[in-house]
Amino acid sequence: MKRVAILISGGGSNMVSLAKSMTGDHPGRPCLVLSNVPSAGGLQKAADMGIPTEVVDHRDFKGDREAFESALISVIDTYEPDAIAMAGFMRILTPHFISHYAGKMLNIHPSLLPKYKGLHTHQRAIEAGDAEAGCSVHEVTAELDGGPVLGQARVPIVEGDTEDALASRVLVKEHLLYPAVLERFLNGEKGLLTL
Repeated sequence: MKRVAILISGGGSNMVSLAKSMTGDHPGRPCLVLSNVPSAGGLQKAADMGIPTEVVDHRDFKGDREAFESALISVIDTYEPDAIAMAGFMRILTPHFISHYAGKMLNIHPSLLPKYKGLHTHQRAIEAGDAEAGCSVHEVTAELDGGPVLGQARVPIVEGDTEDALASRVLVKEHLLYPAVLERFLNGEKGLLTL
């Protein structure tokens, strides 16, 4: 059984969908939910599901990103994860952290990568007049939102769409896509999955 650490910064809706999927003959099990925000709502959800939780508050490191990441690594490594799923972890990671877990890290991003890396993806897609938006699961590399894409799901943009309305429709797809890609990833499958 493969051990999966899930990193969050907020409510943890993707974390919950990942954790709920890891049952039965799934190759993975959640071993840790870690947040950089002590008040993150996802921590209680994880605890309620019986998953160990940890907090490494980035504010304790006063902008010293390397010290923050060293603390993260020391906590994560005690759980000996085989994979790390970033699920709304809102910190940009340095090559130091990424290389420590090279080939083991996944992230979900709310756009059809390579379009709209970074923030405000839904608004940018609407403003560009795109016909569709969506989400992508990718391997984490040193390039922001730039690793190999392992899965994508598409959502049509409708007339009069708002950022919030589009985001809520994309989130439904995220909750389906991320668990499916994680399962394939843990089984050694790296081809592109589309939903």
